[in-house]
Amino acid sequence: MSGTERSLLFVPGDRPDRFDKAVASGAHQVVLDLEDAVAPASKDQARTMVREWLAAGNQAAVRINAVDTPWHEDDLQMLKAFPSAVVMLAKADDISLARASDALPGHQFIALLETVAGYVKLSELCAVTGLKRIAFGSIDFSVDSGIADEGEALTAVRTQIVLASRYAGLAAPIDGVSTEFTDEQCMRADALRSRSLGFGGKLCIHPRQTAAVNNAYLPTAEEVDWARRVLQAFESSGGGATALDGKMIDKPVVDHARQVLADNERRGKA
Repeated sequence: MSGTERSLLFVPGDRPDRFDKAVASGAHQVVLDLEDAVAPASKDQARTMVREWLAAGNQAAVRINAVDTPWHEDDLQMLKAFPSAVVMLAKADDISLARASDALPGHQFIALLETVAGYVKLSELCAVTGLKRIAFGSIDFSVDSGIADEGEALTAVRTQIVLASRYAGLAAPIDGVSTEFTDEQCMRADALRSRSLGFGGKLCIHPRQTAAVNNAYLPTAEEVDWARRVLQAFESSGGGATALDGKMIDKPVVDHARQVLADNERRGKA
């Protein structure tokens, strides 16, 4: 996991017929789900199916059950054989993530922040060894906190997750799922909002969502044109402060322009 994955697509762990389809969907990261997408009676079967698929040499992240469930330890044991598998821990907090990291040394982790308890200990969570990114489980968090995920109600929480991740040197966090998977404009708008808040990607629950998420994180033609003109103006000034379109250009603006062009180079991979 590079930390630049924009779309992370969940696939039920007991549906191996969907694993390869998910990989072909254009999602930057497939997440084989042993938690919410799998009924209790199917947990063992799902774990076996995920194990067999990984053992065949396939790569994916795996969402494991929370520490207070009867399936957590078996999930950890299974993943010991697959050190390259990224582990997404459900209902993560600093204590549960540290325990999982100790059990799976060398693994990279995504902490799925879904509870008030996890959020209150956000700085401690960010400091756990092995943590690569935080994902915001916004639907579960809304239920646990009593704060509806509507309008700007959870913007302060999202912003804090972004800032804490940045301060800890983590990859930009992943925003929660959108329930819409038929309306292209709605899916794009959701992803653009996540991007504007500083999130580096979004969790997806349907293959139709991946293209909308990927494309939302690519710069527009206007942004690319602006970035190129900024760099041209900066070079013409000999590296000193200058102006473009009546606005000052200095190092932060130049750095942003360079990032826009770097993001544009990923267009063919989106």
